[in-house]
Amino acid sequence: MTQLNINLNLEELIASVNNSDMNELMKAMAVTVFNACMEAERDEYIQAQRYERHGERADQRNGYYERDYTMSIGKLKLRVPRTRNGGFSTQLFSKYKRMDQAFVLGLMESVINGVSTRKVTKIVEQLCGESISKSCVSEIMKQLDPIVDEFRNRSLTYDSFRYIYVDAVYIKVHEENHVVSKAVYIAQGVNSKDRREVLGLKIGEAESEQNWRSFLQSLRTRGMTQPKMIISDAHSGLVKAIREEFPGTKWQRCTAHFIRNITDKMPNKGSKHIRQLVSKVFRTRTLQEAKEARVSLEAEIGDNPKYQSSLAILDDGFMDALQYLSEPESYHISLRTTNSLERLNLEIRRREQVIKIFPNEASGVRLIGAVLMDYHEKWEKNPRPFLRSFDDE
Repeated sequence: MTQLNINLNLEELIASVNNSDMNELMKAMAVTVFNACMEAERDEYIQAQRYERHGERADQRNGYYERDYTMSIGKLKLRVPRTRNGGFSTQLFSKYKRMDQAFVLGLMESVINGVSTRKVTKIVEQLCGESISKSCVSEIMKQLDPIVDEFRNRSLTYDSFRYIYVDAVYIKVHEENHVVSKAVYIAQGVNSKDRREVLGLKIGEAESEQNWRSFLQSLRTRGMTQPKMIISDAHSGLVKAIREEFPGTKWQRCTAHFIRNITDKMPNKGSKHIRQLVSKVFRTRTLQEAKEARVSLEAEIGDNPKYQSSLAILDDGFMDALQYLSEPESYHISLRTTNSLERLNLEIRRREQVIKIFPNEASGVRLIGAVLMDYHEKWEKNPRPFLRSFDDE
C-alpha cells in the first residue's frame, strides 16, 4: 500500500484556530490532505518513492501545476502533480458529484468545439489544469453517460404517481454549424409515499401537441400508470396532449401562471386592489369560497373597460385553475402551481447560463440529466414528504 505523507503547515493551522476561523481551518486541512493524496497517487503510478532509483520505475516526476477545486467549504488551491510522459492523471477530481462532472464536461466540449467564449475557456483551464483534450472528455463521458441514460429511461412500474407536474424550458444547441433553440421536457411526480421524483427528461423540438404527446407516451411506455392530476401551464399543445393521453385525469392549470395572464392585461397604475382580489380567488379552501371571491371581484370591477379583457381570461380558465380544491386541503399549496418544478428549472438555468450554447444535444441531456439525478436523490433522502397532511405538521 502506498504511504500517505502529510506535511501540516502548523503555523497556518494554529493561526486559523487562534482566529476562530474554522472554515479556513477546514480548507487548510483539506488542501494538505488532497495534495498528499495526489502525491501518493503519483508515487504509486511511477512505482518509486521520491529519490528512489531502480529499473522498474514507470516515469519521472515533472513538478506541479496549480488548480482551483471548489467544495462546500469554499475554493481550494491545490498543487496537482505531473509526470514527464504526461500519462499520470489523479483520480481525485473524478470524485466530483455527477452534477459537477457534467457541468465541467459541458464546458470542456464547448471549448473543444470552438463555440464558447474566452471567459468559459478560462473557467475550464482553472477547473482542469493547463490543457484539455478530446480523449479526456471521452473518458468522462464513458463514466457519466450510462448512469444518466439508465436513470432517465428506468422503468416506472415500481410505484404509482397520483400527481404529475410537467413543464418545458428552452436551451440553445449548436447543430450543423448553426445555433438552434431546443425544448427540454421535464416531468416530476409524487409517489405513493407523497415524495417527489424526477420521472422524465427529453430534449426535442419546440413545444407542440405532437411533441408533448410523444413525451407523455414515453412515460407510459416506461410503465407510468394514469395519474389523478397533472399540473402544468396552459400551453395549448400540452393541454390537448394531456386530454388525449390521459382522458380520465384532471388537469390543474398553474394558478401562478394564470394570475399573471390575468393581471398582465390590467393597467399598471391604480390596479393594486383589483390584483389582490384576483389572487384571493385562488387562495380559497373550497369551490364555494372561490366562486364568492370571484363575485366580489366582478362587483368591484363593474363595467370598467380597463378590466374587461382580464375578466374574459378569468372566465375562460376559472374551473381549470381550481381543480386542486378537490384534493386534501393541506395539499393545496403544492398542487395549485408548478412552483416546485420551476425551482428545479432555475437550477438548470443557473448552469446553462454559464455554458450559454451546448455543443450538441447529448451534452444538454448529460448536464440536465445529472442535475435532475442529484435533486432526485436529495428528495429521496429528505425525511419529510413533499405532500403532508395536517396530522404530519
